[in-house]
Amino acid sequence: MIELVFLCEWWSGSDIQLYINKEDFDKFYGKEHGYLVMNHTYEIDWMIGWMFCDRIRVLGNCKSYAKKVIQYVPTVGWAWKFAESIFLERDWDKDKETIGRQIKELVEYPDPIWLLLYAEGTRFTPEKHKASLKFAQEKGLPELKHHLTPRTKGFVCSVPYLKGKFGALYDVQLAFHKTDPIKPTLNNLLMGKKVMAHMYVNRIPMEEIPEDEEACAQFLTNLYVKKDRMQDSFFHTGDFFEESGVQRTEVFQLRRRMFSLLNTAGWGIAVLCPMTYILLGLLTSGSTIKFALGVGIIAIFFFLLYKLIGMTKISKASSYGMQEKKSPTKKTD
Repeated sequence: MIELVFLCEWWSGSDIQLYINKEDFDKFYGKEHGYLVMNHTYEIDWMIGWMFCDRIRVLGNCKSYAKKVIQYVPTVGWAWKFAESIFLERDWDKDKETIGRQIKELVEYPDPIWLLLYAEGTRFTPEKHKASLKFAQEKGLPELKHHLTPRTKGFVCSVPYLKGKFGALYDVQLAFHKTDPIKPTLNNLLMGKKVMAHMYVNRIPMEEIPEDEEACAQFLTNLYVKKDRMQDSFFHTGDFFEESGVQRTEVFQLRRRMFSLLNTAGWGIAVLCPMTYILLGLLTSGSTIKFALGVGIIAIFFFLLYKLIGMTKISKASSYGMQEKKSPTKKTD
């Protein structure tokens, strides 16, 4: 994970502008277990989240809910697996048991951990948004402009296990200016292009979240209504607060740490230099077999990199909201 933080903040020079109340900032700065609910809008929102966590010095104890298939993705998926992220199968009977079992283990950690939930279940796209609006209309739920209707089951199931163990829920809202010349994509980060992320964080004490299942689900829905107002205000005015009715907060610029730079440089010297020497030896050996082996190793590396980039693209996200195209007679859910 730390190598991807290096990619964000040292290779591309990307940065974060943080909006948070000073008293909340002092409480959450790596001092308590935190349950984060964040919008899932951009290809690199998870990478910006890791960069933010590193600056708060909790990167090593960051967990998240993720699709089970991700754990098999080389490097990134393996890192999430070893970090004890909660992998879900979209089978509620199995997922309910998984959530309960793993959270019981996580809450006993002696050091502060952060558990991230993308309550929308998948990344925002126009097609998924259309399906989400249809679902909201059918169920009498608020129609959101910039988010998908949040899935409440996982949230409602998790809260009872967090009560008394986690200090607070952090409402996290991430946005990039639509007028920025550099778009927030992994390709742009790889090419060393800088992006500026704007992140709002609001600390909500865990005891303020209702225990009743219906009230807890409504709490999450109301939270997304607020998030939608803030995102709408940001896209219209470049400011989270001007048109949203949310109280303005202080602005912080967190300093980047040297650790990701030193760590990546160290691994580069320890691993990449010998590998480069061996590859050059294979390519210049004069042996056809050794040359083919060297080319094959390079091809495998670029193939894995290509697959990683492909998984972050919005167009390659999950098929949520696409059932209508596959099966017109089946109701979208």
